[in-house]
Amino acid sequence: MSSAGLALWWEAARPRTLPAALAPVAVGSGLAAHEGRFQPAAALLCLGFAALVQVGTNYVNDYADHRRGADTAERVGPRRAVAAGLISPGAMRRAAFLTFALAFATGLGLVAWGGPWLLVIGVASILSGAAYTSGPYPLAYHGLGDLFVFLFFGLVAVGGTAFVQTGAWAWPALWAGVPVGLLAANILVVNNYRDVETDAKAGKRTLVVRWGRGAARVQFAVSAGVAFAVPVGFWLAGHGPAVLLPLALAPVAFGHGRRLTRATEPEELIALLGATGRLLAGFGILFAAGLAL
Repeated sequence: MSSAGLALWWEAARPRTLPAALAPVAVGSGLAAHEGRFQPAAALLCLGFAALVQVGTNYVNDYADHRRGADTAERVGPRRAVAAGLISPGAMRRAAFLTFALAFATGLGLVAWGGPWLLVIGVASILSGAAYTSGPYPLAYHGLGDLFVFLFFGLVAVGGTAFVQTGAWAWPALWAGVPVGLLAANILVVNNYRDVETDAKAGKRTLVVRWGRGAARVQFAVSAGVAFAVPVGFWLAGHGPAVLLPLALAPVAFGHGRRLTRATEPEELIALLGATGRLLAGFGILFAAGLAL
């Protein structure tokens, strides 16, 4: 494959969304390090699995949204490869299947650490990613996309990463997954905020379509507020002051809320989408470091 072809597939993978895979693995690994159980090989496998599920979900989204008429010439934002005629629907469908197959193979490597229950969680994650915009009841078309992201890129990903390395499920891992899931869902809020008109025409009933942009702004702000309150809760529960490191990014999150409120052009929301992803990555790294110290 030529470099131009690779660049096209990388663009279709939507790298701006990859912090949703990095952050939960970092936080789960930070919890494991706090317990003295950090295992680099297991953490890398978790990261590979999460990234492959994210990319596979994005490929399915590119294919399915085109088939359902959500990606039209009226849509604003980054181009979609299938809708733009750059990748055929069949090729995108095969790429999604291959990516999920690689995710499954990666997940098999984690069974040695986590046992058969981890296989169940991995399969559920893959099936949910595939069902995000495809199948008889696509989650994103029924306002369930935010919940999917919160659960699988928050609670499940953080808890699963910690479990693989520590060998135990624990409430702190689930609590640590809350801010990661909320900030990951905020990436989706910005995306759907931008696409609200075309989504409504295509029958894609996202929460922004159902509740309106005003409610989406409230959701965005409340999610960020709760996310930044969680490290304080860990500190009050006995963790050292380093766990408060993510609070350094609180002004950035506040600025994002202002930008969402004031945005009038698609280009502003495209820039905010990338900034929201970077905030998630920064929060995840700082929270992980604070938990580990």
